[in-house]
Amino acid sequence: MYRLHHRRFSELVKLLEKNGFRLFKEKGSIRYYTKPGCKNMVRVDFHGSKEVPTGTCLAILKSAGIDRT
Repeated sequence: MYRLHHRRFSELVKLLEKNGFRLFKEKGSIRYYTKPGCKNMVRVDFHGSKEVPTGTCLAILKSAGIDRT
């Protein structure tokens, strides 16, 4: 479970990596993450220390199949 409150892009990437996702490819500021056994590729428009908008964070977590509380 993941409690959603103001997160930075770098923290969101760490959360993905903690859940088994690995960087698949990168083009500019767009990063694609994959996980063995998961057919979805998760796209993250990486902006480092900026905060992730709530809707964007929810969409990334949903695409990754990560539950939130």
